[in-house]
Amino acid sequence: MTYIKKFFKNDNVGYIFVFPALIYMAVFVGYPIISNIILSLQDVTVRTINSPVKPFVGLNNYVELFMDNVLRTSIINTLIFTVFCLIFQFSIGFALALLFNKKFSFAKPIRGLLMMPWMIPITVTALMFKFMFSSNVGIINFILKSLHIIRQPVDWLTQPGTAMAALIIANIWIGIPFNMILIATGLTTIPDDIYESSSIDGANKIQTFFRITVPMLKSTIASVLILGFIYTFKVFDLVYVMTNGGPVNSTQTLSTYSYKLSFDLFRYSHGATVANVLFVILFIVSLLYLKIFYAEEGSK
Repeated sequence: MTYIKKFFKNDNVGYIFVFPALIYMAVFVGYPIISNIILSLQDVTVRTINSPVKPFVGLNNYVELFMDNVLRTSIINTLIFTVFCLIFQFSIGFALALLFNKKFSFAKPIRGLLMMPWMIPITVTALMFKFMFSSNVGIINFILKSLHIIRQPVDWLTQPGTAMAALIIANIWIGIPFNMILIATGLTTIPDDIYESSSIDGANKIQTFFRITVPMLKSTIASVLILGFIYTFKVFDLVYVMTNGGPVNSTQTLSTYSYKLSFDLFRYSHGATVANVLFVILFIVSLLYLKIFYAEEGSK
């Protein structure tokens, strides 16, 4: 009883509220990660999945997969997909945030409508874009033919050169609202007095943007880019529904390749290995995000 009174006297009540979340994270996050790491060090297939003792192979799965051309292709595809999506999502989202930061009629309703792509389930969006990029009945080919840009329908999702472009376009449409709303929130933290002072000093809009807006949104921009990288890098459902990693692995990403190894080829350990590669990359990026966040907090 004395220990309990001492515990509450030392203002440790916060630990009681944190404890349920800690248990949740340990069970639903920590355990799957550890289990996946153990699985990647074993040789688990259809033959051995029900075996009480799984064959231990150490790092052989990692060595074997890093010699696999498909894994290297998946890493490159994931990076290309992520970089191009981030560039366009961030640029368009930034422009829209600046636009809707201005006070004009119907600004709030239009901004609300632009949030729809982010709220629609990704599977629904993927099916919609798969239909739009269809070679026969897709609206993309219809518009391009109507404008006389193409003569014959383009097989967007069945050609290696265009399948990745179609995925990037679809994901850009999904990610623009995310970038817009976070940057717009950051813009509200910039005092109007600074802009008024700069206009009195004779600064034009370009100077104001690069010398006031961008520097004061530094932490917001870093957060948006890093979070966008994490969300985009681990993409699965969009790729799986639209192309399933094809054609000829031209849109295969780390997440879809891990799924393919585990549930199509039933090479569970190899699938876990690819998932761990994805986890390590995102873990490093997350540490970078935390470092930037705490650096900004320390500088205030």
